[in-house]
Amino acid sequence: MTQADVRTPVRPERPTPVRRRSRRSATLVVGCVLAGLIALLALVSLVWLPYATDDTSGGRLAGPGGGHLLGTDKLGRDLFTQVMTGSRIAVEAGLGSVLIAATLGITLGVLAAFAQGWLDDTVSAFLDILIAFPTLLLAMLIVAARSATLGSAVLAIGLAQSAVVARLVRILVKRVLAQDYITAARTSGTSWPRNVVAHVLPNIWPTLVVNLALQFGLAVLAEAGLSYLGLGAPPPNASWGRMLQEAQATFTTAPVGALAPGILLVLLVIGVNLIADGLRDTLDPATRKRRA
Repeated sequence: MTQADVRTPVRPERPTPVRRRSRRSATLVVGCVLAGLIALLALVSLVWLPYATDDTSGGRLAGPGGGHLLGTDKLGRDLFTQVMTGSRIAVEAGLGSVLIAATLGITLGVLAAFAQGWLDDTVSAFLDILIAFPTLLLAMLIVAARSATLGSAVLAIGLAQSAVVARLVRILVKRVLAQDYITAARTSGTSWPRNVVAHVLPNIWPTLVVNLALQFGLAVLAEAGLSYLGLGAPPPNASWGRMLQEAQATFTTAPVGALAPGILLVLLVIGVNLIADGLRDTLDPATRKRRA
């Protein structure tokens, strides 16, 4: 056998998962486009609307055209104006609820993670009770104490979601506190607030951001449901839930009144969920390794 006949075995190269990475990037891009278009519509509504929200001069159940892009509702109000106003209310409800949930949830979750013994069990049981408490019932209690406003709905949704965020933060923080470098930092005399800022929060924020993105979509759906029941923003503010409730009686004769807010509501929730899925693949190292 000659030296030429001896061939060095060639290891097959592992294919680079370019297609998977491009699919993840496409998911994030599509989500940003869907949510971004509705966010842009909400921003435009702050400075410009085709008609006043209480303008009923368009004629009852007029079809698209004639100065009304989507037609009018049963009271003669411009539907496109209502859709724009509803997009602003949806974005405000989502951001406001997530802000409340994040503020309360992170604070309670971090404090619960440092609790020990009976205090830890008590806090865990309290969070479980809050999670099991129906958001609608909580909203009714808050509305009874205050009034049926967008602020009441946002407060109720934010309080309900804060328990979910707090339980997640508690689990994540306890997992980080069990690491060796945290033990070393404690041994060296580093205070627990500094440990939280320097070590805990940077390690939990990827998972936390993904969860808050999902909570945004759930908050938008919850606000629409509360508005559908008359517990959201009062007239003339036209939230998508209220538009669906008012258009159900005239769906067969004027379906645009129900289809327009319904489609935008679905697109916004899908867009936010796609963003959350894309962020999970991008920010979470464990998920990135598992899917590679």
